[in-house]
Amino acid sequence: MSERDSATPRHDPESRLGDLFENLPEPTRQIPTVDNSAPAPGSRRAAREAAAGAPGAAPEPSPVPVRASADGVLPADAGGPSPIPVRASADAADTPTRAVPRIPSEASVPAAAVAPEPVIGGGLDDLFAPHDDHVDTTPKKKRRKGCLIALIIVLAILGGIAAAGVWVANTYGDRIAEVMGWGEPKDWEPGLATGEALVTIKSGDTGSPVSTALFEAGVTKTEDVFYDYLVDENIAVTFYPGVYRLQQKMTAEAALAALRDEGNKLENTVSVAEGGTVVSSLPAMAETLGIPLADFEAAVQDPSQYGVDAQNLEGWLFPAVYTFDPEVTAPQVIQRMVDRTRESLDAAGVPAEDAERILTIASIIQREGRQQDFDKVSRVIQNRLDIDMLLQMDSTAQYGYGSLHEGVVSSSAEALESDNEWNTYKRKGLPATPIASPSDAAIDAAMHPADGPWIYFVTINLSTGETQFSETLAEHEQGVEKWREWCRANPDGGC
Repeated sequence: MSERDSATPRHDPESRLGDLFENLPEPTRQIPTVDNSAPAPGSRRAAREAAAGAPGAAPEPSPVPVRASADGVLPADAGGPSPIPVRASADAADTPTRAVPRIPSEASVPAAAVAPEPVIGGGLDDLFAPHDDHVDTTPKKKRRKGCLIALIIVLAILGGIAAAGVWVANTYGDRIAEVMGWGEPKDWEPGLATGEALVTIKSGDTGSPVSTALFEAGVTKTEDVFYDYLVDENIAVTFYPGVYRLQQKMTAEAALAALRDEGNKLENTVSVAEGGTVVSSLPAMAETLGIPLADFEAAVQDPSQYGVDAQNLEGWLFPAVYTFDPEVTAPQVIQRMVDRTRESLDAAGVPAEDAERILTIASIIQREGRQQDFDKVSRVIQNRLDIDMLLQMDSTAQYGYGSLHEGVVSSSAEALESDNEWNTYKRKGLPATPIASPSDAAIDAAMHPADGPWIYFVTINLSTGETQFSETLAEHEQGVEKWREWCRANPDGGC
């Protein structure tokens, strides 16, 4: 057994770590001594001294004494405890013992001979020293060029933002100012409404023209505030023609409420029914417009004052709905209706000198047929006139007798026998004047009759208006029998 084996007990892997320290000898105070003896040949000390070589070199400091663990070797003079236990492997001969490193002096070890060991993890100098990956190696000229490009880009962005700001201010400045409460408000403040203002709404007017009309009448503060209110609040409203009594300096909301109030509408709207007559229309005009009936009766006495060359104004009061100003007069009302009739005659291509004749035919068509048969009724009238045959239209006999508005189709015996210039059962040709107010469709049919050989027609179903047109009297009599059957089945049907 070698001296190492005999001096060092073999490590027991089963022992506890505490046993390592329990078996250590008691520490004794050691007085350091200086070993002046010559180093053993071949030892590390001899090598160091040989390396120091030169006379006068500073003596190498003594190595730090290292105390081995129970598995290691302690120097003979090591009496104190070692601050760092060193564990040797089981095979101590092959595994070097790790000990606290000794710190030799600079003079003892040549710089070229011993290279400094790198510090694990780096030291403080490494922490603050510049590294290659942080060093800006870009040439100064390129850096200046890059800065210039960046500056140009920034200025371009700022310029774009400024331009956009100017555009927004010019386009939406008023809107933004309104929302933010800046500038002059577009609407009146509530509670300022005063006085009276008359606003006329025309047929077909929508929010925009109504908004303008309100502003021009002094109701709203600005021209667009009423329309903007409808759009902003998403309000759908239908405006009815007429004259409305409102106040000045009203808010848009209050103005809308006033227009929706039927009590604010001045009742100046009148209508003439299709197939109506002067006698049936005048009383309603007088009541609606607040004009005495006598004024209207006087206004229709002289057709020439309206440029009409006729016995009377029958057929010249065009059937439509009209709205007038509160100050309108009876002659003004009649003039407007006559003017509207001329518009219809012109649209149908009726010569001025033929106006009375066409209106007369059209008035019979209006009273005798349904609209889809207007052109056929017109042809029957024209075919009879062409062969000098009595028209024999019940509507003309009833008009001449004064029973046109009795609500029945058939004529009384008295009406058929009455000898007057409108009774086509007694007189050939057209009646003296039109017998009612014809519509656009009737006027057009009188001017443009359908092609056909018909001489007769009869309505065989008063509910649907179904009409039979015939060329011969026998066919016509069959149609008349159908009408009688329907009347027997419908005693209250107006036969």
